[in-house]
Amino acid sequence: MTPKDHWEKIYTTKAATEVSWFQEHARLSLKLIRNAEIPTSASIIDVGGGASTLVDDLLAHGYGNVTVLDLSGAALAAAKARLGERGSQARWLEANVLTAELPAHGYDVWHDRAVFHFLTTEEERRAYVRQVLRSVKPGGLVIVATFAEDGPTQCSGLTVMRYNANELHAEFGEPFQLLGHERESHQTPGGSEQKFVYCFCRKLVS
Repeated sequence: MTPKDHWEKIYTTKAATEVSWFQEHARLSLKLIRNAEIPTSASIIDVGGGASTLVDDLLAHGYGNVTVLDLSGAALAAAKARLGERGSQARWLEANVLTAELPAHGYDVWHDRAVFHFLTTEEERRAYVRQVLRSVKPGGLVIVATFAEDGPTQCSGLTVMRYNANELHAEFGEPFQLLGHERESHQTPGGSEQKFVYCFCRKLVS
């Protein structure tokens, strides 16, 4: 089964509110964006955003230039259905982030709470970082969250990588200045707890 088929199956057999990573509100992600004093005119991409509610929160706070990228068309359809008419205010991109044709220096903010920990090979992770380097503006904000070192070892039947803050930042390296990191204890809809680590970096001017 291809990765796309895997995620299409997830989102066609479960409601978006039933998947383990569901958040009613993406409070920490929104806080990090707002604390960085990102203007509402900023171009923001939510990578692996799928049916995430971050786009709802961003639109509600006046951010009008939001792109949601996901491998699963069914996940994107769930988000658009939830938003109704407001969905037309966002851009929706059904693509694999590793191969997507993203605009060069197109984004002020890159956010990912769903993808990077599924990249289990060095080749995949290097391709991901190349995309960030190419598509984020110099000085742009990069927020990447993964399972923490005491987080799950699998998610949705797939093996995942786990990181502490230093390890996660090391995957991105010198072109990214680490601004800070935070941990999150996420309560899944099923009642279990998942530990996440968020790193937020500034892409240095090159």
